[in-house]
Amino acid sequence: MLDLTLFGQRLLSLRKQAREKQPALAELLELSVSQISEIERGHKGTTLSSLKLLCQHYNVSADYLLGLTDDPTPYKRNPE
Repeated sequence: MLDLTLFGQRLLSLRKQAREKQPALAELLELSVSQISEIERGHKGTTLSSLKLLCQHYNVSADYLLGLTDDPTPYKRNPE
């Protein structure tokens, strides 16, 4: 089961490391600032499309944000 609290904590940490404010992240995800706050506090989740944007924006793996690993390194596919 998805741990929304851990997801929110990791998102908050990534945002702060990037020195971003909630309004900037809200704009990226096309959400309101209050929705970002709810996600960071672990009260709400997000969509798959927003998860993908977050992973690309912060250069982390979805597994990391979802709490499946503690390694934030994104998976790199080998070109075919």
